[in-house]
Amino acid sequence: MEAWLAELTRYVALGIEAMALVIIAVGTVEAFVASARVMVSPHRSNDEKRAVWLRYSRWLVAGLTFQLAADIVHTAIAPTWDDIGRLGAIAVIRTFLSYFLERDVEEVRRRQHPAGAERRRDPPA
Repeated sequence: MEAWLAELTRYVALGIEAMALVIIAVGTVEAFVASARVMVSPHRSNDEKRAVWLRYSRWLVAGLTFQLAADIVHTAIAPTWDDIGRLGAIAVIRTFLSYFLERDVEEVRRRQHPAGAERRRDPPA
């Protein structure tokens, strides 16, 4: 029973790692196409460039989340110190990437919707 569970865990982790690979590959292709489009556009702005990289960061966070899930599944059965270290490293990278991504998204929102602009759009009372 234990051997069967270990084998099942290995296949589940492999499937989740494959999902992470697909997510990262699709995100990379999407970022490449979008960045090429922005670079050749005559009316490109820094906000458009930043938006491309923010979308790409979201793909990477999703991929890292799936990798973290695969490592959690993999370490569920007889984890080694190497497995635990890898799990910790991915968790730290994902946490920092998520933090900085959220900070960048908030900065872009502030630039696009300044507080004064929202007040000016309100109809007079």
